Amino acid sequence: MASRRAYRSDLSDARWALIEPTLTAWRAARRGPGTAARIHDLREIVNAILYVCRTGIAWEYLPHDFPPCKTVYDYYAKWEADGTTQRLHDLLREQVRVSKGRAVVPTAAIIDAQSVKTSGNVGESSQGIDAGKKI
Repeated sequence: MASRRAYRSDLSDARWALIEPTLTAWRAARRGPGTAARIHDLREIVNAILYVCRTGIAWEYLPHDFPPCKTVYDYYAKWEADGTTQRLHDLLREQVRVSKGRAVVPTAAIIDAQSVKTSGNVGESSQGIDAGKKI
């Protein structure tokens, strides 16, 4: 199996600086009786999650120079369940919008749906048409 070094694209210091306060606060809120000692670096956890997303591999096939796959997945699952990933997404989106001189909150949205051809045995009079997609 190839080492992750062949695909290495870890978070830069600048990118890590954007999300580190949120993740550090998340971890600090989980200290206390019954919590395990934190032995893995949060930045490496994020790098491992990004590696899985980028390569499409199964969690179990994470290269061994990352933290254990069960640990990485546990962080990912907890961040998804408690909204941490959504908070990070919102934080980063807001920073991009501000840097582009836009309002923090979007004022409009575009929603698109995939057009699906109907069955051949449905009468034309009961079918809709999307002329832009030729369907």
